[in-house]
Amino acid sequence: MSARYASDTSVSVEKSRMEIERTLSRYGADAFAYYSEADRAAIAFRMTGRQIKFVLQLPKRDEREFTHHSRGERTADAALAAWEQACRQRWRALNLVIKAKLEAVSAGITSVEDEFLAHTVLPDGSTVGQWAKPQIAAVYQTGSMPDRLMLEGPR
Repeated sequence: MSARYASDTSVSVEKSRMEIERTLSRYGADAFAYYSEADRAAIAFRMTGRQIKFVLQLPKRDEREFTHHSRGERTADAALAAWEQACRQRWRALNLVIKAKLEAVSAGITSVEDEFLAHTVLPDGSTVGQWAKPQIAAVYQTGSMPDRLMLEGPR
């Protein structure tokens, strides 16, 4: 298995989320929201007049990587600890991604619009990435550009 960024972190999910919010504020975000459910979380923010949303897929608690190890089944407490560790790792990785994007913008390498394009929220609540992925796949499959814009979003 390959090494994962922050795989051994002890930084809590809450602390990572607060750090992301502080970073966003420092770089000019003027609104912030957070949402969580069993297998995903989302953060949303407004920056340069754009609404941006990251959806973080979280592991399912009953996945075998948490319930078992090389010697057999884990105890319930050990399985919970392994799952919590995986959640902490994903939040640290999200924190890193957002910081890197904002630093690239700050350094003049790119713009907020370009760096966060896939995560920009459209009027129907979907993101540009969700809207564009099927259209890009179709263009690659056919090998030709469409005659007109495909305005229908994801279903």
